[in-house]
Amino acid sequence: MDYQKISIEITPFKEWLRDVLNSQLAEAGFDSFAEIKNGFDAFIPASNYSEVEVNFVLNAFSEDFSFNVKSEFIKDQNWNKEWEKKYFKPLVIGDECMVRAPFHSEYPNAKYEIIIEPNMAFGTGNHETTATIVESILQNDLSGKKILDMGCGTGILSILASMKGARQITAIDIDKWSYEGTLENARLNNIQNIKVKLGDASLLGDEKFDLIFANIHKNVLLDDLDAYHNVLNDGGTLIMSGFYKDDIPDIKAKAEMIGMKDAGFVEENSWVAHSFIKD
Repeated sequence: MDYQKISIEITPFKEWLRDVLNSQLAEAGFDSFAEIKNGFDAFIPASNYSEVEVNFVLNAFSEDFSFNVKSEFIKDQNWNKEWEKKYFKPLVIGDECMVRAPFHSEYPNAKYEIIIEPNMAFGTGNHETTATIVESILQNDLSGKKILDMGCGTGILSILASMKGARQITAIDIDKWSYEGTLENARLNNIQNIKVKLGDASLLGDEKFDLIFANIHKNVLLDDLDAYHNVLNDGGTLIMSGFYKDDIPDIKAKAEMIGMKDAGFVEENSWVAHSFIKD
């Protein structure tokens, strides 16, 4: 299948806007996205491409932002090579976890091998927010634990948690591509103990968890912290990412206000994964 690629640079760049545009362009038929400096690349089957649709999405933000848009036609035979060459190379995290795509033929050996089908869902391990939580998982014993993965993206954290011995994982994302991607990636990795749900924190009920991953935006984390606290077992750990080191005071203040104990954070390129324990 032939694809149309558009590269969009955002000025001034805001990560939240990149995510919003990804979501809205997905509604217009784009099925794959990749981060670039100050923007993103988006891909759509060439027969479905509409410049009018793209301009309609961007114009809604044109009063506060400007966009540099470039378009490129990609022949079918180059599609996997485009991903493999530029966006998704086999990646080793923490010397133990190797993440690759199904089409990779050469990759290093690692204790944990995770196969991720590239699509628009966030979380191939290349971004610091995903990588820092992966490293936290590798450093902890998850044997027999019940896990909640909020904002599951590709399902990479849930899959690794299962490989590390977690008893049961619930993976939730508000994005349909993430929901479908997690189901597909669990199948690719022969993982059968992940329950995937489409939605947000409103889906959380009486079920309790030993460990929660929440790799989402700062404002969503602040809004949903009470819900996470309510479903976390006493002594359980909440690991949050998706925000910068400068955001720690806001996150920490809200977490401590509802009874969470600061358990420290790790930082990579100003991105943070911050852990809290429920007293």
